[in-house]
Amino acid sequence: MNQHEVFETLKMIREEKLDIRTITMGISLLDCADGDIKKSCRKIREKIVRLASRLAAVGDEIEESYGVPIINKRVAVTPIALVAESSGAADYGPYARALEDAAAEVNVNFIGGFSALVHKGMTPGDRALIASIPRALASTERVCASVNVATSRSGINMDAIIMLGRVIKEISLATKDRGSVGCARLVVFANAPEDNPFMAGAFHGPGEAEAVINVGISGPGVIKSALEKIKGSDLEAVSETIKRTSFKITRVGQLVAREAARRLDVPFGIVDVSLAPTPSVGDSVAAILEEIGLERCGAPGSTAALMLLNDAVKKGGLMASSFVGGLSGAFIPVSEDQGMIDAVEAGALTIEKLEAMTSVCSVGLDMIAIPGDTGEDTIAAIIADEAAIGVANNKTTAVRIIPVAGMKAGDLVEFGGLLGRAPVMPVNGFSPGGLIRRGGRIPAPLQSYRN
Repeated sequence: MNQHEVFETLKMIREEKLDIRTITMGISLLDCADGDIKKSCRKIREKIVRLASRLAAVGDEIEESYGVPIINKRVAVTPIALVAESSGAADYGPYARALEDAAAEVNVNFIGGFSALVHKGMTPGDRALIASIPRALASTERVCASVNVATSRSGINMDAIIMLGRVIKEISLATKDRGSVGCARLVVFANAPEDNPFMAGAFHGPGEAEAVINVGISGPGVIKSALEKIKGSDLEAVSETIKRTSFKITRVGQLVAREAARRLDVPFGIVDVSLAPTPSVGDSVAAILEEIGLERCGAPGSTAALMLLNDAVKKGGLMASSFVGGLSGAFIPVSEDQGMIDAVEAGALTIEKLEAMTSVCSVGLDMIAIPGDTGEDTIAAIIADEAAIGVANNKTTAVRIIPVAGMKAGDLVEFGGLLGRAPVMPVNGFSPGGLIRRGGRIPAPLQSYRN
């Protein structure tokens, strides 16, 4: 970086809330499989501790050296369903406990990978993992779970989605004394990336190396500040401004990622250039959309503005680094974005509009609180709708939805920290049960056949 870039970066950090949201170490656990569940869990804990013991300390050192805030240090592991099946266990709770203990020992904020890849079908191990998710999340604080239920090449596994509708309700009840917050640590994916550093959906894909360092960088406030300087300019100028700003943000992420990889002696994987908001004022994706010209996020035009934003962020990131990956783009989690919360409370933003916007953003229906009495068929149908958007558009989509036990539409649930607070949003009351209970698999769309 030259002197001008250094000063510019310092301004972004001090005034515009630029941060490294996470340094995530991905670790392969494929060699930890064992027919004896106790031995397997011991191998898992020992390997994570051996490879990630310095992760948190190195993050602190880099933050001090460069003055770049690093919010979370995290670990992502091989989907546990792939590791645990050889044990023959019916309950994968011991694996969740091994992950929790390892995460506590290496002092990371979260550990992702209590996961299964079931987009085309389920093995007995996959079913065991999915059935174990409610108890695993209720009995841990740092473990995160994810299930990939669809891909553009295989279609949508509706049998898995039916199971997950039930699982989400079980998690809600198991953590009802904490606002059903356990649901915030489960993500249901279509087209899940193998190198995503962001929780709760991070896992270390089977196509990845033994261990890697992935970094997720965030800067909604930086983008908004840049756009404030070009008020009245046309949309081409808006796109160019976002693209140039994303380039600068990515340069910071690449610097931190390579330095972390060097100090930990682990290969650098990718930089995830994402506009991941927080509940803090001035750190909002909704505020960017409103700066582009919307009276409120959710108004007509929101999907078009979000497409422009997402595209420009990705283009700028790709100019700055050859290894941009993960989810990269704009996130629209309701509870974690004060502008989104305000839009819901003003009546401008509904679940249906959010669903439309997910067709052009980088995630999906994220951190959505719904009434606690919402049926499992309805939850499954919401997941299926979101998976359909991902499959048809050949992109990643996801659902992180929270039926808040004991709450109704219009109530407000407090999660705290980066999870923020969420207005409970109304859900269409007509039943999708006849569709959902058919089960089976929705075939892949015609455009997926590319060979």
